[in-house]
Amino acid sequence: MTDSEDVRRIALSLPETAEKLAWGMPTFRVAGKMFVTIPDDETSFAVRCPMIERQELIAAEPAKFWVPAHEASSNWVRVRLAALDDQQELRDIVVDSWRQAAPPRLLEDSSAPV
Repeated sequence: MTDSEDVRRIALSLPETAEKLAWGMPTFRVAGKMFVTIPDDETSFAVRCPMIERQELIAAEPAKFWVPAHEASSNWVRVRLAALDDQQELRDIVVDSWRQAAPPRLLEDSSAPV
């Protein structure tokens, strides 16, 4: 089973990622742009997600993906840790969010995560 420490470990393994406390919770940033947050209860995490994709994710897997009402207008989605299939799925979700926030110079690097 995955937990918030797995989220932290994966996020910090990505190029130029830094952890910063904001709003009383850990956030992870690349080039100053947030790409993951871990809310207080640590049962879920939030990642960047274009709104159209977010709606599709939630419709397809509502037990895994959700959006709190106060984040409805944002381009973020929450992911329930207990609903993830495995560490690879967690890594894929975190890397996808990192890629959305990373500057082009990092994405063009041949060692950038895919």
